Amino acid sequence: MSLNAEKILAKAVNGSRITVEETLILFEEAPLLELGSAADQIRQKLHPNDKPVTFVVDRNINYTNICTAGCRFCAFAFQPQDKRTYILDYETIAQKTQELVDLGGTQLLLQGGHNPDFGLKYYQELFQKIRHDFPTVTLHALSPSEIEHICQVDNLSVETVINKLIESGWQSLPGGGAEILVKRVRDILSPLKTSSEAWLEIMRVAHKAGIEGSATMMFGHVETFAERIEHLDKLRTLQDETNGFRAFIAWTFQAGGTPLAKDPRVKETDAFDYLRTQAIARLFLDNFKNIQASWVTQGFGIGQTALHFGANDFGGTMLEENVVSAAGTVHSKSNTDELVYHINKAGFKAAQRDTFYNILKEFNASVLAS
Repeated sequence: MSLNAEKILAKAVNGSRITVEETLILFEEAPLLELGSAADQIRQKLHPNDKPVTFVVDRNINYTNICTAGCRFCAFAFQPQDKRTYILDYETIAQKTQELVDLGGTQLLLQGGHNPDFGLKYYQELFQKIRHDFPTVTLHALSPSEIEHICQVDNLSVETVINKLIESGWQSLPGGGAEILVKRVRDILSPLKTSSEAWLEIMRVAHKAGIEGSATMMFGHVETFAERIEHLDKLRTLQDETNGFRAFIAWTFQAGGTPLAKDPRVKETDAFDYLRTQAIARLFLDNFKNIQASWVTQGFGIGQTALHFGANDFGGTMLEENVVSAAGTVHSKSNTDELVYHINKAGFKAAQRDTFYNILKEFNASVLAS
């Protein structure tokens, strides 16, 4: 390891903010195990080893796959005229939500495509019904790109749409649609979708209105290390302003069945790159309390390893997931027992949390896997 990288790691572990330039040196020069060790030391300061690794019992209901965004990394959505499109009726959504409640679930992740027939009224009525029928479930719904789509359909301001959704029972904003918050990358991946500036502004407005959420990064396609850092820097800057992000989640591009898979500019990535990137995110995002491991895209083995590379949260059970699985991943569903087992096997106690990271149930440490 170079002397520069060693000094930068020590600086981060000692609690000083590292710069964009220093972070690029870590990407290019720091050995993986040293990065993991430094990230784990920061994790231990925020979440000591006697505290549990958390997870949420959730379900992702994709209410429609009709979408006009045309993202090249997506194998899930279809244009409105395609015969493979669907719209879930409320009875189906309610049945799926009841199944979540029956299993002790508390979070409903509700996301779909940019359906040109869906304006504000559709979401207001849907949210009101869900909140009335399932008051114990947290509505962790939409994404900045879906918020922008609603604004465009009804010619309304972001502030108006966000306030109207809050009145209808909306509680939390997932960080979907961020991908990489850099124009060059977005022009390749999703030129018709929300710009970096709009994504950040919608998050800013939501945070200031009292709606917190998560921040994400999908990497491992056409971006450079410098562009990953630019993405992280934009998140850190907004977090300095609003403190509205509860967690950061990174995952790798899933190529199966996507138009982007055939693009010669796409560079293959692997689990080592995932762990390197998550560790660096833990070092750089000094104002984020929680880092979530992505077992959904990496599998349980790397998900367990990620808990020693800066992550303190194991995500959710994902009783249902359709978007990532459409691209070929095989790790898209789990249950409480399985998550507790894998957290224990990684050497940690496990606890179920809610969307807001309140502990709901701690599991007996005696079930730690041998």
